Amino acid sequence: MYLGLDLGTSELKALLLADDHRIVGVARAPLTVSRPQALWSEQDPAQWWDALETVMQALRAAHAEALAQVRAIGLSGQMHGAVLLDAAGEVLRPAILWNDGRSAAQCDELAAAVPRLGEIAGNLAMPGFTAPKLLWVRAHEPALFARTAHVLLPKDWLRWRLSGEMVSDMSDAAGTLWLDVGARDWSDELLAATGLTRAHMPRLVEGSAVSAVLSPDLAARWGLGPQVAIAGGAGDNAASAIGMGLVAPGQGFVSLGTSGVIFVATDRFAPNPAQAVHAFCHALPGRWHQMSVMLSAASALSWAVRAFGFADEAALLVSAAGLDAPARAAAPLFLPYLSGERSPHNDAQAQGLLFGLTHAHGPADIAYAVAEGVSFGLHDGLDTLQPPQGDLALVGGGARSAWWAQLLADILEVPLALGEGGEAGGALGAARLAWLADGGRVEAVCRAPELRQRFVPEAAQLAGHRARHARFQALYRALRPCFPR
Repeated sequence: MYLGLDLGTSELKALLLADDHRIVGVARAPLTVSRPQALWSEQDPAQWWDALETVMQALRAAHAEALAQVRAIGLSGQMHGAVLLDAAGEVLRPAILWNDGRSAAQCDELAAAVPRLGEIAGNLAMPGFTAPKLLWVRAHEPALFARTAHVLLPKDWLRWRLSGEMVSDMSDAAGTLWLDVGARDWSDELLAATGLTRAHMPRLVEGSAVSAVLSPDLAARWGLGPQVAIAGGAGDNAASAIGMGLVAPGQGFVSLGTSGVIFVATDRFAPNPAQAVHAFCHALPGRWHQMSVMLSAASALSWAVRAFGFADEAALLVSAAGLDAPARAAAPLFLPYLSGERSPHNDAQAQGLLFGLTHAHGPADIAYAVAEGVSFGLHDGLDTLQPPQGDLALVGGGARSAWWAQLLADILEVPLALGEGGEAGGALGAARLAWLADGGRVEAVCRAPELRQRFVPEAAQLAGHRARHARFQALYRALRPCFPR
């Protein structure tokens, strides 16, 4: 048996995986986010530990026999969070999370201090990353910064509590802006720009390597055996890719969650910071990935539900699907930048727009425009990445609509594959990394899920989508000077 622990923003999930690929048990514990000021997003790490205790006790109650057979644990987690510890290992302040926006000024400071930032770290300086958060702490909480002896990412703080070892993996460390992503090592230049050294950083291992051993006391308390290894693990998107078997160059996925992500695995470090592409290490040695991110995907549908009186997102998509071809061609255009945009525009001030409204348009036309606009935004992100080879896996809440999945395949001009068990996500990937750390072979462990449905681009739709996409892109270019700066 192998145990995957996935520390998300809204919940901690534990998953027991057998070595015949059966998911034996899953347990969840909810988490809450604190927003003490505008743009702030924080969590108390003690809440993570309480959640871990909850899921371990739940697994022991329901699957004690399986838990006793666990040979290794894998960790997955929300990326970019900053957990600050003093010399004794005590947490100094609530963790500053990935979706915290307070450090925009520090991003400018870091970019000015290290002109080669994108070349080394593979990413632009954005408030979501870890390094700008530490610059903010240095500027606004200098006494606390002076006491900071160690900085850990969220899942790596769990590892510290589980084992007494301060370790991170390459994929999660790549999201800090302190890693030389091509060299897979800490960058002294980037650390110095934030007033830190390697002494503040955890030791680095590959995601599929053994990083530590579970504390005997915890093993006894939770009903595990002695000498349970802890794998390096991965950041959430890399772990999800491992869970879907996406490890070869060119393999990837589209995620239709609150935000929209396109992930493509690569065999080399391929940064493209000019178009706000994220270039990170993958969770396996010698592999990297590129990722485009749009900030409003399924959340744009949620906005339209509220604004135009649909019962829910499913009802909106049913309404959109009812439009015939002439109505789709005459529908308004929707710019989905309700929270600004990341890839490819890196434009925090971009705004949403419904363009081309007439008396003839009703709720169904607007529903179509919103689903189409999100799909166009994902297309723009895909164009910044190395081309995928074969199908892209389709995951996330938006994947539940076969109509939207087909529309997205038509607009992206890439086949999309919907597999079984995609909801297991990072926890499954973490368990697989534990299996690899226990000696499993990548070919046997990182299997693709069973195909549930495949969506192939329809050639008859190509010309119409390309014409509307060109107008969509022209709208953003024309309006960019009009957005507030």
